[in-house]
Amino acid sequence: MKNTFIHKILVVVVISLAMSSCGKDFLEIQPVGKIPVDQFYKTDADAFKGLIAAYDILQWTNARDWQSVYLAKTFPSDESTAGGSSSGDQPPLQELDKYTYGSGNSVIKGAYEGNYYGIYRCNLVITKVDPINDYRKKIIAEAKCLRAYYYSELVMMFGKVPLIVTELATPSDYKQPQAEVTAIYAQIEKDLTEAIAVLPLKSAYSADDKFRVSKGTAQALLGKALLYEKKWKESSDAFEAVIGSDEYQLSGDFSTLFRSNQEFGDESIFEVAYVNTKGYDWGTFGWGGNRNMENNITWQLCGPRGDYFVAGNSGMVGGWGFNYPTQTVYDAFEANDARRAATVWSVSDLQALGGNWTGTDAYGFNGYFRVKYGTFTSETGSPVGELNYGTNLRLIRYADVLLMASEAYYRQTLEDKSRTELNKVRQRAGLGDVTASGTALFDAIVKERQTELAFEGVRFFDLVRWGLAPQVLGSLGFVTGKHELFPIPLDEVTNNNLIVQNPGY
Repeated sequence: MKNTFIHKILVVVVISLAMSSCGKDFLEIQPVGKIPVDQFYKTDADAFKGLIAAYDILQWTNARDWQSVYLAKTFPSDESTAGGSSSGDQPPLQELDKYTYGSGNSVIKGAYEGNYYGIYRCNLVITKVDPINDYRKKIIAEAKCLRAYYYSELVMMFGKVPLIVTELATPSDYKQPQAEVTAIYAQIEKDLTEAIAVLPLKSAYSADDKFRVSKGTAQALLGKALLYEKKWKESSDAFEAVIGSDEYQLSGDFSTLFRSNQEFGDESIFEVAYVNTKGYDWGTFGWGGNRNMENNITWQLCGPRGDYFVAGNSGMVGGWGFNYPTQTVYDAFEANDARRAATVWSVSDLQALGGNWTGTDAYGFNGYFRVKYGTFTSETGSPVGELNYGTNLRLIRYADVLLMASEAYYRQTLEDKSRTELNKVRQRAGLGDVTASGTALFDAIVKERQTELAFEGVRFFDLVRWGLAPQVLGSLGFVTGKHELFPIPLDEVTNNNLIVQNPGY
């Protein structure tokens, strides 16, 4: 009998983290470097290692070959087209671009699977670490914050999913029913509220620990969850805690905000860390779903196709030609918006830097190049640059918090407060203040999120939660009543008779 996703996750993680031995027979000798799960999580050092395993999933699930969660969240939007060498290059990515995906799409499966790997590892820390000292209490709080993040991703993408907050110990536990969306959000709120009470401020972390979630991370995630739940007052309260902490500020230099020199900077609230120092080559790179991914192959995948790209003095090199920006996102920027040059280039912009593009008929190319998370030589390492991109993925920035706060205030008809937070972001971009009211103010918030957060994996689900997806994406293939959610992966539905597929799939 085939196993469910959850069963597979249990088996793989238990094998990798802890293997038991029962005697002196050769086949029963405990493997070197492996510790039985019931003997692990006993010390402070064990607790820390278990927590790092939960963080590691953030790296893997966003950079696993062509199955990146980042791509799953980006391609259904109006920001880019899939690209590639042809319509047959990486069909699962093409399906996301054209809304032809079904329950067998491997990228969607990767998003579902990856988040449950993260949840499983968080559950081990939360249930097995004994909170006998402040250090371990903080470890558990971090795991609760991470678990809340993983569940917020799942509920946003799939709606009703199994809600698992303990270790599943026996085969009879493996098949779990879907929980109601309200129950999932209630658990997210509980985890984050408990984490906030324990987590330190960002400023309390040493330079080596800046990758770890802080009180501000949990508060921002809580505000976002409450915003999705339409709990406007509670949402703005959470965002006010972040804003009033004086722990964050907008960077003065948007042009390098997504480069390594601003990683974990003043604007960073939560980001996924990658390094360019592993020295991968074509023989040592961790292909095939390796969960120890330390760098981000997604950035190489999404660079302008090297067959046609002439760098000039741009500092950028060619990639593999996926994720080409659309004219829609280029035109969304006001003419004097300082962010456009750091987000997207036209062919003429590249030519002004001494470069060129020779493939005007390249598949999926719309006349534009993505600069945010671009394939810059300064962001990669040796010996094979394509395999050693270290640019971090920003999951939540302070600008995002300000814009979500602006929206939450707008929903409460607190328009002065809404404009204040919105205009902070605009002023950093060199733009004039918004003075609009009513629907025009909301439209300004929508536009500001489109430009400020382009290519950060938020546009599609923003449009869905606002109810604007049919209007904006209908001509691209979006079907109302279907594409608001991804399908539950086929393997999960087939192997778990308690699962009900999402509408339309």
